[in-house]
Amino acid sequence: MDNEQARFNMIEQQIRPWEVLDPKVLDLLSRVKREDFTPQVYQSLAFVDMEIPLGHGEVMWSPRVEARALQALQVQPGDRALEIGTGSGYLTALLASQADSVVTVEIHADLKEEAEKRFHAHGFANIQTRQGDAARDWPGDGNFDVIVLTGSVPMLPEAYLKRLNPGGRLFAIVGEGPAMSARLVTCVSPGVYHTDSLFETVSKTLANAAEPERFVF
Repeated sequence: MDNEQARFNMIEQQIRPWEVLDPKVLDLLSRVKREDFTPQVYQSLAFVDMEIPLGHGEVMWSPRVEARALQALQVQPGDRALEIGTGSGYLTALLASQADSVVTVEIHADLKEEAEKRFHAHGFANIQTRQGDAARDWPGDGNFDVIVLTGSVPMLPEAYLKRLNPGGRLFAIVGEGPAMSARLVTCVSPGVYHTDSLFETVSKTLANAAEPERFVF
């Protein structure tokens, strides 16, 4: 397979038509090699418009969701980013290519270790990996300018809003199937937040995410 042609087709046929037009994001997607972060058994699917299995029921987002998240977050060179759910490490690498530093938290030890090998192989020195359950909060590492939850959550944990610096942005897919909403939350000032609903999608729920209270009749 001609990876460069497949990457070009992914960008032109999947990502641009999905309203991703930011030249910095498009350039980044052409430079950071998605196939290098795709499990070997699924290498032939690296550029396909689908979620790719990673084990433990976890998945890589489809390329267009990754691209829309990056475009919405507008990661800046001085930003400090937090990613909940390292997965394959591809989105981590995209964030680390733009931000000053990235803290990424993964619940599964083997996925964390595999991602670390990929980061090392590609020379990423500004990524700090953590293992743990961060579905409801990650109490360490302070506050951030960018936060991404890579699994959906039935409701957005308020703890993560409190971890945003003023001007900080959080991307999360919120709700329950069949309709979930990808949202960008911006911290306007301490305790004040603005939410934009970006698009509807369906994504695998973050392990141990908090559930809304149910009425029992």
